[in-house]
Amino acid sequence: MTPRDPGTGPIRTPDQRLRVFVSSTLKELAAERKAARAAIERLRLAPVMFELGARPHPPRDLYRAYLEQSDVFVGIYWEKYGWVAPGEDVSGLEDEYNLAPRGMPRLMYVKETTAEREPRLTELLGRIRGDDTASFKYFADASELGELLQGDLAVLLAERFDQSRAGHVPVPVPEPPEDRRPSSVPAPLTQIIGRDAEIAALRLMLHQDAVRMVTLVGPGGIGKSRLAIDVAAGMTDDFPGGVLFVPLAPVSEPSKVVNAIAGAIGVQDVGDMPLEDKLVIALRHRRALLVLDNFEQVLDAAPFVAELLASAPQLNVLVTSRALLRVSGEHSFEVGPLGLPTGRRSTHLPASVALFVERARAVKPDFELTPENLGAVERICVALEGVPLALELAAARIRILSPAALLERLDRQLALLVGGRRDLPPRQQALRSTIEWSTQLLGEEEKALLATLGVFAGRFSLEAVERLWAGRSSSDALSLLAMLVDNSLVQQHERGGRTYFSLLGVVREYAVEQLQAAGALQELRAMHAAYYTELAERSDASLRDERQLATVRMLADESDNLRAAMRFLIDSRDLEGAARLGWPIFLFWWLGGLLGEIAGWMDEVLRAGEQLSDRARAIACYYTGAVAYWQRPDEKTHADLDGGIVPRLIESAELFGRVGDLRSQGLALISLGLAELSAPPHDPVPALGALQRSLELFERSGSRFGQSMALVTIGRLEFLGGQVDSAVEKFERSLRMAKENRNGFATVIAQHHLGWGLLATGRVEEAEAITHEAISTSIAVGHQEGVAYGMESLLGVAAARGDIEHAGVLLGASLTLREQVGLYNPAAFAFHDPLVAQLRAGPRRDDFERGYSSGRMMSADEALALAVPEVAATGGGGA
Repeated sequence: MTPRDPGTGPIRTPDQRLRVFVSSTLKELAAERKAARAAIERLRLAPVMFELGARPHPPRDLYRAYLEQSDVFVGIYWEKYGWVAPGEDVSGLEDEYNLAPRGMPRLMYVKETTAEREPRLTELLGRIRGDDTASFKYFADASELGELLQGDLAVLLAERFDQSRAGHVPVPVPEPPEDRRPSSVPAPLTQIIGRDAEIAALRLMLHQDAVRMVTLVGPGGIGKSRLAIDVAAGMTDDFPGGVLFVPLAPVSEPSKVVNAIAGAIGVQDVGDMPLEDKLVIALRHRRALLVLDNFEQVLDAAPFVAELLASAPQLNVLVTSRALLRVSGEHSFEVGPLGLPTGRRSTHLPASVALFVERARAVKPDFELTPENLGAVERICVALEGVPLALELAAARIRILSPAALLERLDRQLALLVGGRRDLPPRQQALRSTIEWSTQLLGEEEKALLATLGVFAGRFSLEAVERLWAGRSSSDALSLLAMLVDNSLVQQHERGGRTYFSLLGVVREYAVEQLQAAGALQELRAMHAAYYTELAERSDASLRDERQLATVRMLADESDNLRAAMRFLIDSRDLEGAARLGWPIFLFWWLGGLLGEIAGWMDEVLRAGEQLSDRARAIACYYTGAVAYWQRPDEKTHADLDGGIVPRLIESAELFGRVGDLRSQGLALISLGLAELSAPPHDPVPALGALQRSLELFERSGSRFGQSMALVTIGRLEFLGGQVDSAVEKFERSLRMAKENRNGFATVIAQHHLGWGLLATGRVEEAEAITHEAISTSIAVGHQEGVAYGMESLLGVAAARGDIEHAGVLLGASLTLREQVGLYNPAAFAFHDPLVAQLRAGPRRDDFERGYSSGRMMSADEALALAVPEVAATGGGGA
């Protein structure tokens, strides 16, 4: 082998993401290599391939250097063994396999052939088959290889990610900033049929400057949501600010549409300013597409959508609704049924027939359309008016009924059922009748379970179903639920390794009607609220230890049902129950950016005018007082808060003490201390007294999380008072305690404070290191504000080193990030404000402002990559 020229330096792979080395012969498998590269790049990984490499390095030097830097080995083989270079015993193909490190994951794919493989390749494949560390699969063509490789890599990454969690907090695989197009559009499990013309027309409309709002209008079950999803999914490149999907089916109050939009696009409601204003700030400079699905039940919120469009000139909105919003700028697009048979034969199936056949094969894979059953299938499609959901419900019965038998039953039932619903339009009659017909073919227990599911809002878990069903029947909920899924009446989803279910809006409406007719709706809503209250109480401990991130994600998936339970309890005047539900998951409301929402509910509790227990009043006073402090940190009184912020927090702490809840009393005292410190005259004496008392209470109650939070807050007070060394000692103690408790959120807070403390003592390198660590932890625990704090801390590091323009970039980027996620800071929390004031008044203010302007133009990912390149390179995207 030719020795490497030492003057050329190390050979580097094309980029620094997770690298997948692809080994194969070149010309023979050119199409397959192209498919493999595309599959790897779709997962945002880096393909490491000979044709992508640097020149002029000897081939063997190149692939050996690449192997040393790669993370996954992919081998693709067909008929050729490959060229054996002079002086070598094996081909490059076999040499690459031999040199792959033993611990490197290996995915091996062999293309099927009817010809003879070269003998040495056959021998190599025999060795590979015997390698128990390698995955070994056959494939037919390049397309199948791409699908296999993408799926196997996704599974491999998921497995490695799960294994890593035992040892350290994981960091997601990054997306390159230049390609990032945020999207929350659901990924359908089936293909859309018969809508190509509509998809093309809608995308054309949304490309027109004069069209900024389009409403897909049509009856329930006609396919509006699915059409919107496919339109939006294909437009991510057109909207660099994101394609943002907002499901409104779980929202019953028009006033809560703003909360649903905020939650879907990542704007947090911490109560510091009106959420409507935050949305405007977050969207005003973004070229984004907002998809509002199922708007018909919140039509009174239409004016807010119009206001949002007026305030955000680059925003487009795509709405699905059974009725028009009737606001200025709205363009209507009627969604009709799928094409029906006309009696004329052609080579292409009408869309309604094609959909029926596709869905029938999902439940009966051997179903075929034949001359014998074609007529029955066509008549089924005509009877159901080409309504997609009705067709899907009918097709689900093909497993047990032939098309002719299904048509006979359907004709008989439709004649009866449609006649009883003459108040509905024809297509809606067809859908409603099909739902009723589908349920009549169920057993009594299955019907009862479907009705029970109507009480849920949004997605729901199997555990929740089992709990509610246990109060109504002793039969197995899972078996019954599986039958409802098989019959397309319930949809199944996988989220974060957990299984969830949901009902389409029209099916849920039907289920609620059955509960109302049976007089069971209120009873089931009470059972629903009781279950979610228990879930909240079970989540208390796990929100304060190493399970915090998983618990926050789980509760976020259940948030629609938590809201529904809270609304039911307040409307039922069960104010004690509302407080009981709201308190155990305080950290979820905080980390999930929902403090403003919970404060609004607790304000309702206080204003109801009813006598409350000490504990319930303590909870309601805490939420309303603490959030009011965030809204107006410079006021000890608050026009909308009887008695003022400080008196209300004092009352909360005293009431918690009266009922013996030391941990909650300590939390109230922390908020009291911050309120005392922030509001004029900024007297530190009462603030320090409250904070020291909180630390004592946390120590007595054994709350490590509480002690960590109290210590960091006392340290902050000392830092602002010039006692820097003492503050650093508090920050270090807080960090140790947070890490011992494995609480990511408390760890982030302590790290950020310690970074500023170290910077103030001149330990710039240590400050930078701890801040980088804090940003990594913030990303891992999903704490977006922590990333902004980190950028602001690095601003101080840059200023200390004299890099004033870079400091300006970091300030601009952090402010852009805060605007995008709706996180604003009281002045008492802004360590960097005095420094920024100095830089803007200093001799290099022009450099600072130039950097600031540049930072304001950056995306969050671009700013993060600039601030902490090593974090971005290992998975820091998505801040």
